[in-house]
Amino acid sequence: MTTEWIMGLIGGALIGVAVSLMLLWNGRVAGVSGIVYGVLIPVKGDIAWRWYFIVGLLLGGLSLKVFAPDLLAVELQTKSWIGAVAGVLVGFGAMLGGGCTSGHGVCGVSRVSARSIVATITFMSAGIAIVFILRKIGLIV
Repeated sequence: MTTEWIMGLIGGALIGVAVSLMLLWNGRVAGVSGIVYGVLIPVKGDIAWRWYFIVGLLLGGLSLKVFAPDLLAVELQTKSWIGAVAGVLVGFGAMLGGGCTSGHGVCGVSRVSARSIVATITFMSAGIAIVFILRKIGLIV
């Protein structure tokens, strides 16, 4: 229990360092949905760094799975189809909102972007409301 906040602090610091380095070295905001979108709808000369980023995310998760599997041991409290539908809705919401929580919530809020602050408040409010509704109707615990 004591280590939970420490792990969150370390994870948050690592995310902060990573997005700062992305901005410093590449001049780009680390918005994952935008990076993936750029791979799906490629622009010539603007694709390699996106693949490196995506592969780095996957290798980071894989290395945790191999070297520290206990950190990823999570019991899902909902049905798989709900997770799949939620993923599609998050993707749609990211397109609709002009970015995702990594781009708006992590990078935009830290730059005090009014657009990102409003987007993040909207994302969080919608997420809280949906969880509340799904719990009320019994689809999630």
